[in-house]
Amino acid sequence: MKYLIIFLLTFTTSHAQLTKPLEPKLENIKWIAGTWHGEAFGGITEEIWSEPSGGSMMATFKLINDGKVVFYEIEVIREVENSLILQLKHFGPDLKGWETKDETVDFPLKEITENKVIFEGMTFEKISSNEMNIYVDIKNEDGIAETVKFNYKK
Repeated sequence: MKYLIIFLLTFTTSHAQLTKPLEPKLENIKWIAGTWHGEAFGGITEEIWSEPSGGSMMATFKLINDGKVVFYEIEVIREVENSLILQLKHFGPDLKGWETKDETVDFPLKEITENKVIFEGMTFEKISSNEMNIYVDIKNEDGIAETVKFNYKK
């Protein structure tokens, strides 16, 4: 019994160290930077993230179905008030915005660990240096949130 308790304490301590939250700094999430390709919504996706600079990281996203752009996004992750926020805007294939002029879709930061960046409604998960998953909560027509997984490779 004594050995079981020691093992459990060691395992729990080791696991806690692996998932220890990191400071909300762009330097801790710079692994997101790069050109990522994947598939979702029955089409091909591309997401290009910049390296951190000027207190932000910026990305463009596009979805292509049947050889045609369905929509674009511009995304930023910014350092704000000792935290991070992910903000985005959607655009149709004609670059007409979905949101009003001053409106953004905002995802406040919940937690950062070595391999995850968890925002309210969107999570980035590092699988390897060349692969990541992004999980996005999207409300369907009935207002029920579904989690959509985007698997990306560099």
